[in-house]
Order: sequence, then C-alpha cells, then structure tokens
Amino acid sequence: MDWFSLLGGACLYVRLSPERLVVRDARAGRMFDQAAVLAVTRAAPRRIVAVGDQAVLAAAGAQQPVDLVRPFAHPRTLMADFTGGEQLLKAAIQTVLRGRWLALSPRVLMHPVGEPVGGLTQVEIRALQEMARGAGAHGVTVWQGPLLTDEQVLARQYPAAGQVLA
Repeated sequence: MDWFSLLGGACLYVRLSPERLVVRDARAGRMFDQAAVLAVTRAAPRRIVAVGDQAVLAAAGAQQPVDLVRPFAHPRTLMADFTGGEQLLKAAIQTVLRGRWLALSPRVLMHPVGEPVGGLTQVEIRALQEMARGAGAHGVTVWQGPLLTDEQVLARQYPAAGQVLA
C-alpha cells in the first residue's frame, strides 16, 4: 500500500464517451453516472446552469435560453470542448467526493470508452491529462482498453488486452 492510500486519498475511475460520463470512487463506491452534457446560458457572461441529467431537464424548462454543450461529442476527435469537458468533470468529481472532510486531491484514471480509428493521438492524451488536473486531480493515468474493476483500478493492474497511454 502506498502513502496516498494510507492517507485516504480517493482513486477515481473516469469513463467518458460522447453520451455518458461515469466517475466512480474505486474505494468508497460512490458514483456519478449521467449524460455528458452541460446547460450554459446564451447571454454573456456565459455560465453553467446545470450538468449531466439535470442539464437536459434545465434546457427543457429553462426560464432563460440555454445551450446544451456536449464536450465529448465530436466526429473526428475525442473532445469537442476542452473547457466544457473540464467543468463537467470537475462537477462530477465534486459530486462523488462531496461530504469528504479534508480530502486529498484524487488520483484519476481516465478511460475514454470506444476505439478511435488509429488510437488516441498524443494531443488527445495530453488533453485528457490536463483536463483531469484542471478538475482537481493530482495524478492522472490514461487507459485504453476493456472496462476495469475497482480492484484493478486500486491495484493499478491493467489487462494485457489494453494499454496504459500515460
């Protein structure tokens, strides 16, 4: 067991796709599993009104006009909106870690779901790392391969069928 685990640091497994964002605390079992979408006001200054499933509901019954932003939905690349993705990830992490007193910045395993043609580019890998750091992570690993169990995430044991990219 490492010092991070001894101090009670959270280890978060983040699976992202154009449709869903799943953030799971591998130790505590708490999870955010919602639509990968933000509701943002149209008028300047633009601000986030709601995230995830609440964003879809907010757009339907909005008092003021809002845009739905899907930060991971782009036909050619992993991310359509870096800042939106970072804000969505930050909100999801805060939801999962809510109620923790004096929590360390979490260690994050980013797992883009799906198999992009040719794999992820170095730019996409770096963007995933920077997005997680901007959302509050202190350590970031990027994984491409099959879904992982909490035990694999905590032990950092990855199947041979996939690849640790960073």
